[in-house]
Amino acid sequence: MGKLAQVQASPQTPTTRISDLKQSNGIVISGRVVSVVGNDFTLDDGSGQIIVDAGPRWYREINLTQGEQVTITGKLSEKSGEFDAFSIQRGNGSVIQIRPSEGPPPWAGGARGKSPKR
Repeated sequence: MGKLAQVQASPQTPTTRISDLKQSNGIVISGRVVSVVGNDFTLDDGSGQIIVDAGPRWYREINLTQGEQVTITGKLSEKSGEFDAFSIQRGNGSVIQIRPSEGPPPWAGGARGKSPKR
């Protein structure tokens, strides 16, 4: 399972507006959580909304709350159009590491080595 770390946001890290998202790795977006379902949540940055996928709950529960301000590093999924999170920085500065930016996610083999349910 991942670690929760305290870090300061880098003032040099530019964020991308949701309305300007293109498929690329390592994109940073910021906004307010408007709804949460499991580990998926809708993020609104004032220019638009997008569903953020933070991996399966059996791997890690992220426990974000509606109204929370977050900054997410990740990529736009080619398949679903959702934003796949690599890390989430909360308003208090804590960071939730979700997955590495390269290669398959750690849960790709499913829970306990079994394929995930579809």
